[in-house]
Amino acid sequence: MNHRDEIGFRVGILSNTIHRRIDQEIHAVQDNPCTGMQGHIIGYLYRHRDQDVFQRDLQEWLSVRRSTVTGLLQLMEKRGLITRESVAQDARLKKLTLTPLGVRIHEDVGQAIRRVEDSIRELLTPEERETFLRLCEKLQSGVEGPDLNETKKGMNEPDD
Repeated sequence: MNHRDEIGFRVGILSNTIHRRIDQEIHAVQDNPCTGMQGHIIGYLYRHRDQDVFQRDLQEWLSVRRSTVTGLLQLMEKRGLITRESVAQDARLKKLTLTPLGVRIHEDVGQAIRRVEDSIRELLTPEERETFLRLCEKLQSGVEGPDLNETKKGMNEPDD
């Protein structure tokens, strides 16, 4: 079998191509001084802006060491993307908040992603999109589910 006929290979290539296209759109956004990891942190802070978020929340979410998050946050603060504010109950804790620049970058990046998504959606008919999404769900649940060999065996066995 030619590796270009393998589903996993093709999905990986498509995923990489889409990510590159999104990266191109994001880098076209003016005044976007953040890296990919910083972008993920901006997104997390944006989604949790109605809650107090602390460094330890990011450490748990990202599954990284304290020193890694500390370096990221220091750079983000220096670049004007976030602020760290003391909280009344414990002066050692610093609440993380997006600055207006951080909010604007999040919104600009969201628009760039939507532009790429819209251009991809236009390539398919509504029926093709429905089929594609259904097949993706089927593959996702099959890959996440029981051992693939067990699934295959179960598919070949007759129903009782």
